[in-house]
Amino acid sequence: MSYATPIRLAMAAMAAGLPAIAAAQFTLAPLPYAADALEPHIDKMTMEIHHGRHHAAYVNNLNAQLKTFPELANLSLEAMQGQISKFNVAVRNNGGGHYNHDLFWKLMAPEGQRGKPSGALEAAIAASFGSVDEMRKRFDQAALGRFGSGWAWLIVTPEKKLAITSTPNQDNPLMDLPDIQRGTPILGLDVWEHAYYLKYQNKRGEYATNWWNVVNWNEVSRRYDAAVK
Repeated sequence: MSYATPIRLAMAAMAAGLPAIAAAQFTLAPLPYAADALEPHIDKMTMEIHHGRHHAAYVNNLNAQLKTFPELANLSLEAMQGQISKFNVAVRNNGGGHYNHDLFWKLMAPEGQRGKPSGALEAAIAASFGSVDEMRKRFDQAALGRFGSGWAWLIVTPEKKLAITSTPNQDNPLMDLPDIQRGTPILGLDVWEHAYYLKYQNKRGEYATNWWNVVNWNEVSRRYDAAVK
């Protein structure tokens, strides 16, 4: 279903004197930079397919669930994650996919806009892991150790400490599910094959290593500050 479809249906309904059909609740935001802005580390075609097809499919499929769960329309995307156990697998997979990808794009940036960890974040990383390099090493281990599809995360725990974890499929640490380490994600890496296969084939480790070159530390630092308030 195209994004224009609900609008066309609503206009047709009004012309026929019928009640208007509500437009989609959840939308696909444009990338916050050009599709080629992360090259050579992440290529333009991967970004176009990843955002314009994979992420778009999660949004469309989530909107399809509004018929079954109209209460979703009253929830923010983030709030939905914390109540995900109330809904079916389709909401879990597509709601998680929408949240995870919406965050993922913001956690990367073009050259000159990436910054570096803030003093507060760097101190927290040192307290939890010893150094930024050690944190990166453990994060990469989480990314490479995730069997099949999923995500690696740097989170702020409920105790306001940093931790590294991973989740399968489109799950994330905000979800109220068993076997998930809960916390607020401040950095996440998509290790589904569609995120890297065109450029890196089966070399997930090379993808993870190069991905650090595009991390938007300004955004990560902002999210850390918000999470520990």
